[in-house]
Amino acid sequence: MVSKKDKNAARLKRHARVRAKISGTPECPRLCVYRSNRHISAQVIDDVNGVTLASASTQERSFEGIGSNKAAAKVVGETVAKRALDKGIENVVFDRGGYLYHGRVSELAAGAREAGLKF
Repeated sequence: MVSKKDKNAARLKRHARVRAKISGTPECPRLCVYRSNRHISAQVIDDVNGVTLASASTQERSFEGIGSNKAAAKVVGETVAKRALDKGIENVVFDRGGYLYHGRVSELAAGAREAGLKF
């Protein structure tokens, strides 16, 4: 019997390895990315206090278009950056969530950088 690898379990292991080294502080919170087949979302998180400071997703009512392409990821990156800058957050540490820094994840990061976040 051939057993299929569980891709999400492997991603969670990678994410745990990254999270052992990366943590968000009030001065430099963590920009966390979650990617599914249909949507992408991002949160700016202060891990010390356990608080989400800003978030954006393709599942929001204000979002129009397809949520599973690079253009949507760039819009989500720009939106989360704008919301973080409104709260006075300029510097973040990027947490790719165990995903490869490629495609939608890199577009989200590029959109956030273009909107003014530094990481």
